[in-house]
Amino acid sequence: MDKLAFLQDWFQRVWIDGDLDAIGEFFTPNSQAAGVMQGLDLRPEDFEELIPALMRMMSSPTVTILRHLETEDWLWALLVVHAKTADTLAPIEFTAQVAMRFDDGRIAEAFNHFDLLSFFEQLGVLPPEAMALFLSGESLT
Repeated sequence: MDKLAFLQDWFQRVWIDGDLDAIGEFFTPNSQAAGVMQGLDLRPEDFEELIPALMRMMSSPTVTILRHLETEDWLWALLVVHAKTADTLAPIEFTAQVAMRFDDGRIAEAFNHFDLLSFFEQLGVLPPEAMALFLSGESLT
């Protein structure tokens, strides 16, 4: 099985093309994905709500895999997402890492990290340089 092609197909079909009906083709029935939001493991059906919510905020996404490493059961990938904000069409860019364990040709578990702080900064819902502000003790309240 070509795990890298599988991951590229996941992003293209489900995230970019919006084929939410294809989600079940990529996951085992009891799979879970951790790391998208702290303390919340996502089941395959949860992506049917998450993806449209994120896609309402951006348009024209592309996903480029910068590095990847495969083992017998696992795929790790570092990627960058380029898109445009949905309202102003300003360019946005953020990185992500995914680690996936495969079982019978589908994702059995996944651990994800998306730079959502940068994503929300670029959307304008967080102030620019929010991380630097937070590190200096500032808050949003």
